[in-house]
Amino acid sequence: MFSVAVIEDASAAEVSLDPVRARLLAELAEPASATMLAARVGLPRQKVNYHLRTLEAHGLVELVEERRKGNVTERMMRATASSYVISPAALAAVQPDPAQSPDRLSARWLLAVAGRLVRDVGLLITGGEKAKQRVATFAIDGEVRFASAADRAAFAEELATAVTTLVGKYHDETAEKGRPHRVVVAVHPSIPEESRGA
Repeated sequence: MFSVAVIEDASAAEVSLDPVRARLLAELAEPASATMLAARVGLPRQKVNYHLRTLEAHGLVELVEERRKGNVTERMMRATASSYVISPAALAAVQPDPAQSPDRLSARWLLAVAGRLVRDVGLLITGGEKAKQRVATFAIDGEVRFASAADRAAFAEELATAVTTLVGKYHDETAEKGRPHRVVVAVHPSIPEESRGA
């Protein structure tokens, strides 16, 4: 089971957003059968079976074991990941494009950049799994409390200068075997933990 899986297919995204199926995915962090799940979620076993087959057809759950119980074979299923992220690639026709009106100070442009990040990293993960290779990535996640808007603006300017200097130092347009990497740096107000589920 992966810690995070990226859903790139529109039909798989639609399937995962159904409230009953989303609940079943959450319940399937540990293997369970349709009978076990039916008791947990308060639905008939046949209905749970229907949803499990749909989730399995889209690669969101997998068979981990078959157990024989009298005349019945019980299928133990498990979610393929602990959590899922829907890639903008699932909505290809309307996915955000950061190339349209780039504005370093726009929250909507930041969202478009974040969408591209999810899409690209999702595609890299999928390709890495097929090639049985790890994806070379690096991320920093932190929090800073600014005393004033002026301090925030000064921080952003210094950060932009530092990143631009590093990119200029290491970028080599002539490297024949070099591979381009995208650098994304974002600063946005933090959301308190208790507000995230609301």
